[in-house]
Formats: sequence, structure tokens, C-alpha cells
Amino acid sequence: MSRVPRASGYFRIDYRQDFALVQTARERIALAVFAAALLVFPFLASPFGLDLACQVFLACIGALSLMLLTGYAGQISLGHAGLLAAGAFTAGILFRETGAPFWITLPSAAFVGALLGVVFGLPSLRLRGLYLAVSTLALHFVVVYLGGEYETKRGFSTGIVIDPPSLGPVALTDGRAWYFVLLAAAAATLLVCLNLARSRTGRAWQAIRAHETVAEALGISIAGYKLLAFVISSAITAVAGALFAYYRGFVSVEAFSLFLTIQYVAMVIIGGMGSWLGALLGAAFVTLFPYWIEAALFALPGARRYAGELFAVNFSAFGLVMILFLMFEPLGLTGIWRRIQNYVLLWPFRQRHGSRQ
Repeated sequence: MSRVPRASGYFRIDYRQDFALVQTARERIALAVFAAALLVFPFLASPFGLDLACQVFLACIGALSLMLLTGYAGQISLGHAGLLAAGAFTAGILFRETGAPFWITLPSAAFVGALLGVVFGLPSLRLRGLYLAVSTLALHFVVVYLGGEYETKRGFSTGIVIDPPSLGPVALTDGRAWYFVLLAAAAATLLVCLNLARSRTGRAWQAIRAHETVAEALGISIAGYKLLAFVISSAITAVAGALFAYYRGFVSVEAFSLFLTIQYVAMVIIGGMGSWLGALLGAAFVTLFPYWIEAALFALPGARRYAGELFAVNFSAFGLVMILFLMFEPLGLTGIWRRIQNYVLLWPFRQRHGSRQ
């Protein structure tokens, strides 16, 4: 009696398996354990731990949107902080001027982000590389300038204060409630990005990133797909900015410095360019890195006398880590994870260099 072959490891026997998000039993078990850990975490964590987790989820949404644009479509953007500011100010202005609820401000932020994606995506049809990066950098300064002018004209010197949003009768004032809301938002963003990457649009973006001339010869509309990448990425980023504004309870231009853009670029580089897992790992690493440096510094004897230098130490350590990843680990944290995964899968049958065949 013949046996039906089953998938093992990375091998597949059916085309439908290529479209499955979770492909092996081991992956399903790992995903279930990870999901259970995420659901249990808020009931065991301290308020500070919940705040860190919420910051990571917000960073994941922004990093996924930038990975969509840069890692998959191959378009450079230095206007990420400007898009976050646009979403945050859209939510803040609508709430302050009209009293708009949560379910109005979020779609409005997405619309504003998409509109900015069209305006600042148009240069991508003519510019490439450094020139495109400089043109998108203008987005940051334009949005921050307009936001600062609004704060000045309306007398909001310390920022726009936003009341906690409500989901039905429940107001999001508790850190645990925010944890689940932001976890759901990050998971939804990941699912959207995964399915976009597996669609016709995602394959077109990857073809453009690999070789634009060849993609055009294959009949791909270069202008249309480039513009679509900017629109979708900008809309998601603006929603992340609106969520950030609601979570913090205020909006201020000081929260959206150029360094924030550098941090998001670092997330996709350190995590691993072109990998969704890399976007998540990079977001968690870059968000938690300053806290690790602070804990390590304060663990040294007499280090608290130099607490005023912590900002400079964080900047220096952050730059050093970026240089080290670019020089010695260009595949980022994803590359490290894959090597560990392959070692575990192949052990103890891992081929040794120089062994006799």
C-alpha cells in the first residue's frame, strides 16, 4: 500500500503550500506558543513592561510599512517621521477642532497619509537613489513646519492634548487595554503586508526592486506600482502616527525629529532588508536598545553620577551597532536567526567542511 508523501522541513509537494502562511507543524506549534505568550504577558507584566510592549507594537507597524516601501518595492524614503507626524496631527487637529471620535480620525489619518504618498511619490517616477531620498526628506520638514505653525497659531505650546479614545463603552485608559489594541493593530498590519507581498502587486514590486528595466519589459507598469507602494506605505504609517498620538495623549512636533526617521531606517537594516520577520525583530531591537544601554550603564559602579551623559552614550552606541551590522551582518537579525534555525534543523547531520563524502 503506497503512502502519501508529506511535507518535511522546507520541502513542499503541492503548489498550495507555497501560499500557506504557516507551512509546517513545527511552525504551527511555535506560532501557537508565541501567541499564547503574547496573550498571557499583560497579566504578568508591570506597567513599565506594558509600556515597552506597546512601544514595540507601534514601532512594528511603522517598520512594516517602511519595509513594504523599501524592502519590497525598493524605494528609498527619509520622510517616515513626517508621515507619522501627519497622521498624529490629523488625529489631534480633528479631535481638537471638531471633537471627531476614534473611528473617524483613523481613516482620516490614512487618507491624509495616502494623499501625501501620492504627492511625494511622484518624484520616484523620475528620481532614484540619493536624489529620491533627498526629495522624500522634504516631506519631513514640510509636515513638521505645518504642525509647528498650527501649534503656534492655536496656542498649544506644549502640544495638542487628546482625550483617550473609546471602543464602545470602554475608554482606553488602561495600559493592558492599549496592549491588546496595539497588538491587534500590529497583527493586522502584518497580515496585510504578508498578503500584499504574495499578491500580483507584491510580485511586481519585487520585480521593480530587482531590475526596473526588465520589469518594464515584462509589461509591469513601473509608474503605477511605484506610486501604489508610496500610497499604501504612507497610509499605514499615518495610521501608526495617529495611534501613537492617542496612546501618548498628546501631539507635539518635538516627538517627530529627523532622528526618528533614522531609527526606522535602522529597524529595517538591523532587522534584515526584505524580510517581514526582520521588520518585527528590528522594531523590537531598536525600541528596546536605549533601555538596555541605560540598564547596562547604571549597573556599573558609580555610573549614576554620569546620568546626564546617557543621551550621548545612547547615540554613540546606536551608531556603533548600525556600523557593526552593516559591516559584519548585512542580513541583519534575520540572517542570524536563519543560521540558528538551519543549525537546529540539520543537527546532528550538519555537513562539516573538509569531511569525506
